[in-house]
Amino acid sequence: MSENLPELDQAAKKTALRMFTYALYVVTTTDGEERGAFTANWLGQASFDPPLVMVSVEADSHSLPIIRASGRFAVCVLESGQRELAGHFGKKHRHAGDKLADIPHHPSASGLPIIDDALSYVVCQVTGELPAGDSVVVVGEVIEAAALREGTPLTMAEAGFRHAG
Repeated sequence: MSENLPELDQAAKKTALRMFTYALYVVTTTDGEERGAFTANWLGQASFDPPLVMVSVEADSHSLPIIRASGRFAVCVLESGQRELAGHFGKKHRHAGDKLADIPHHPSASGLPIIDDALSYVVCQVTGELPAGDSVVVVGEVIEAAALREGTPLTMAEAGFRHAG
């Protein structure tokens, strides 16, 4: 089947994928004493009824086993201007350790860490996952939500972050 397809223009692919609009979020999870947090940008709503969110998680990440063990994750929406905070959570756990340690946060009603400076958040119960190259797409049903304050979400374009495309 693939023999009939034209060769992929790598430069065009990179340009086109970088034009996709992405916001930046902090995804958190916890299972007992173990917790994880990372910056996510490949994230979106997958369904209205039931309300489902999907997030791409690196397959070798520190947080993925915690999400799997707990069956839950939270998505905290970052505000325009919070580039430094997004960068903090973008570091690898093996280099940064507990990324929540020095960041003001509080537990959601269901016990997941919520960044105090987030605009809003949702807590999701995992309903499934799908292998996706070097990542895993995790789908979760929204079981809790809060709008903490008004503001404009931080985007990849504003932050100046770039993915490989």
